[in-house]
Amino acid sequence: MTLQTSRPLRRILGLGFGVAMVFGTMVGVGILRLPGTVAAALGDRTLIAAFWVVGGLYALIGAAAVSELAAMLPEAGGFRVYARRAFGEGSGFVIGWCDWLSNAGILAYVSMTANAFLGVLWPASAGHERTVAIFLIGIFTALHWAGVRIASTLTRFISIAVGIVFMVLIAACFLAAPAVDGGAAALPSAAASQPLFSVGMLVAVVTALRAILLAYGGWYAPIYMAEENTNPTQTLPRAIMGGALLVSILYLVINLAFLHVLPLAVLSSSPLPAADAARLVLPRGGAELVTLLSLLTILSLLNNVLLMGPRVLFAIGRDGFFTQKAAMVSAGGTPRVALLVTSVAGAVFVLSGTFEQTIALCAVLFLISYVATFLAVFVLRVREPTRARPYKALGFPFSTGIVLAGSVAFLVAAVIEDERSGVIATAFIAACAPFYWWIARDRRRRALPKAD
Repeated sequence: MTLQTSRPLRRILGLGFGVAMVFGTMVGVGILRLPGTVAAALGDRTLIAAFWVVGGLYALIGAAAVSELAAMLPEAGGFRVYARRAFGEGSGFVIGWCDWLSNAGILAYVSMTANAFLGVLWPASAGHERTVAIFLIGIFTALHWAGVRIASTLTRFISIAVGIVFMVLIAACFLAAPAVDGGAAALPSAAASQPLFSVGMLVAVVTALRAILLAYGGWYAPIYMAEENTNPTQTLPRAIMGGALLVSILYLVINLAFLHVLPLAVLSSSPLPAADAARLVLPRGGAELVTLLSLLTILSLLNNVLLMGPRVLFAIGRDGFFTQKAAMVSAGGTPRVALLVTSVAGAVFVLSGTFEQTIALCAVLFLISYVATFLAVFVLRVREPTRARPYKALGFPFSTGIVLAGSVAFLVAAVIEDERSGVIATAFIAACAPFYWWIARDRRRRALPKAD
């Protein structure tokens, strides 16, 4: 049973917004930091470039699988839409709350991280991390409160600004004199130093792949705004695939730029290669440029999370599994109650001081959503073979099988590395069962005809 809202979400978003949302969600501080981790793990320039290409291909395969579902089921609500259709209302309930909780936790994390970079540009904010984080959440919440048109404009503006700053850094790197390695050997633990197919090489490769795939996350962002798209069956696949391809090319070029100006030994040992490259090619203002770039990428993610999280809660409320007020939409197209609840949840995580543990939990919950989504592609292909699919995942079933297996592997690894988060995630999912049973029973009672 789906409840009727007083007004629908506004269909005013197009392809440009979708690509900007993918770009703004994928491109984060990770790409400024992780090239050093990847270089240390691989230890060879050719391997480094090749693995960033592999990561881009993996992201595109995942994007293709989700694009099939997005075009087939263009509904607001994120991953829960696909889990609900493939596995039933109960699974949709669980995945929906996992998705929403993940977004609330990420909101807390990115707002706290933003202050770390803001403190460099504005020293007065240092020492007031929680206050500034909540202030940032409040500012972006107020902007989104005004309407989806303002929020979408903000998405485009920040994404364009991030792109311009990246282009400045990349151009400066390629215009600089190339680095001289001086014959430095790769680290003993690097893949290039290990025997072929050895355990050491496997460990190094897995380390590099995990870092790369972490940097490539976020290509799914437009699915949350499906009901606000003017032509979702055509635009969503183009935005998801086009955005993922754009970022894949950008990531490869960024790494080639860093490899051009930084000796491999320096790149491998750098916790922030972007800063090292900027200081080298832009002696005046290089550090400030990277700080500004880091801040912009974080604010871009904060902005997009405040678009995604409330749409999940909106859909949950519309389907009768949360207060109906969460499904109310303002004249500007914003689900304001859902936005407010999401923002408050993020602020509570900030004040609790547990946002780091929350992020570890979010990683597990999000991987569960990934697994359910990729599995849904297989289930719906079998269960609904004749249903119209405006877009079909290229290379199915092998391509989708690869990202499904990868998601399962990363989920297992995440639980092994952080058993506490695995236990909490299991307890959270188990706790969903009685709540779902109680709400579903109440819905059935209200749906029964009353006796005269």
